[in-house]
Amino acid sequence: MKKIILSLASVLFVFTACKKNKEGTYEKTGKQQELTSKELAQKGKKAMENKCYLCHNPSSSEKNRVGPPMAAIKARYLKNNSSKEEFIESIWHFVEKPTKEKAKLKGAVKRFGVMPYQKYSQEEIEAIAHFMYEYKIEEPEWFNQHWEENHGGNYKQIGKEWSEDKHEKDLASIGLDYAKSTKAQLGKNLMGAMQSEGVIHALEFCNVRAMPLTDSMATVHNANIKRVSDRNRNPNNKASEKEKEYLQEFSQQIQEGKEPQPIVEKNGNQANFYYPIVTNDMCLKCHGEVGQEIQQETYNKILKFYPEDKAIGYDVNEVRGIWSIEFKTNE
Repeated sequence: MKKIILSLASVLFVFTACKKNKEGTYEKTGKQQELTSKELAQKGKKAMENKCYLCHNPSSSEKNRVGPPMAAIKARYLKNNSSKEEFIESIWHFVEKPTKEKAKLKGAVKRFGVMPYQKYSQEEIEAIAHFMYEYKIEEPEWFNQHWEENHGGNYKQIGKEWSEDKHEKDLASIGLDYAKSTKAQLGKNLMGAMQSEGVIHALEFCNVRAMPLTDSMATVHNANIKRVSDRNRNPNNKASEKEKEYLQEFSQQIQEGKEPQPIVEKNGNQANFYYPIVTNDMCLKCHGEVGQEIQQETYNKILKFYPEDKAIGYDVNEVRGIWSIEFKTNE
């Protein structure tokens, strides 16, 4: 069995560094000079789908969504930012430390609350904003009517049409696609439950629906998809010894401030893919400290469902578990 650790530059998110010059505009520095506009947009697109779509998925219905779609964010930020540099800087200004005062989408904040803080690098957000500005992004079916009713006039999104470069996906990209699509399904259902009826209802959803939803996505992809942890809540999500080693490896990368690198093991026509699940503010409502982020009523419910629960005590930007996905290759 051969272990392959794919470099961040070739597989995941290679982002670019920007700095302000004396005139207040952004100039390319460091790795950004090594990337074409299309390459940078590709990194931003992947990051947006992997991280932003948990709450801003365009496939969520207008009634059941838990945050504004990315198309709405793009449209609103373009209203006051005429240049690409202003657009990128304005988005980073909010995401760096979200507050009600800095929010431009006031209606969204009133409905959904302020975006939970998540530890993103500036380069990562700038890559996402670069893609949003340069290319058209997916819009929900209801968006144009919503824009007309709330802002007046028909909305026509600026940007070029996106087209993927034709090349065969490597195994890490395939694994990421499987993890990303499963995360999106779990996320939009979980966040919908939390948004509509609160944390207790979301916890009940996890207890009843999380495993079946994961299994259904495994069927869709013809793969074995698991979420495992060394501090598991559900006994069925207990990590193996090998998976625990990878958990520690990913945790070390996060502690050192590195972007985690997916791991792929290949054995004949079988591939095993591993990638971390990292906490944000929202996760702490069920996985933080009892009496602080976790209310006692919530913890009592957790213990009712999972008497041997170990999945508490986390902080933001910690590895809570990993995706462990097994699938067949074409070789």
